[in-house]
Amino acid sequence: MALSGPQKTVMQTVGVVVLMGSLAWASVPFYDWFCRVTGFGGVTGVSAAGADTVLDQTIKVRFDASKERDMPWEFTPVEREMELRIGETGLAFYEAYNPTDRPIAGQASYNVTPYTAGGFFDKIDCFCFEEQVLQPGERVQMPVTFFVDPEIVADRDGKYVHTITLSYTFYEIDLPEGYAALDTQAQTTPN
Repeated sequence: MALSGPQKTVMQTVGVVVLMGSLAWASVPFYDWFCRVTGFGGVTGVSAAGADTVLDQTIKVRFDASKERDMPWEFTPVEREMELRIGETGLAFYEAYNPTDRPIAGQASYNVTPYTAGGFFDKIDCFCFEEQVLQPGERVQMPVTFFVDPEIVADRDGKYVHTITLSYTFYEIDLPEGYAALDTQAQTTPN
């Protein structure tokens, strides 16, 4: 069956919309994969263990914290900066406090600047790997264990990096199922 002119135009338009929607849907995982592989955009690496080599050369790591506009938590780095040898495993803490009268779940996104350092900054363990739930009035210190890969000193751009800033932004997410039920029960129970 042959399509008429208007039908053909409608089918082509629908095809373009489906194609664009598919590309938009695939762009997020593709971009995430690209950033993790290349370190582009300040995305860090993840490692199961520390570096095999520790150099005498040092690098300064600064810590930054922010929140999404409506996130009610207080969130700050415990230590603003540290200096460590390249390849040495570092341990830093961030503090979060829930000043509200309800449990709140949060997830942290992160990046590293300058962007050229992203591929050389490796996290061994981090609070950002999973969602966090703070009860009303709860204050916690959350660790991040990391190292700067010694390969940075041989990189064309990386060798000029002397200070790296690790930034986290916390944003509110839906409470996990078990917590959501407890929160609903607490709100409906008379005092």
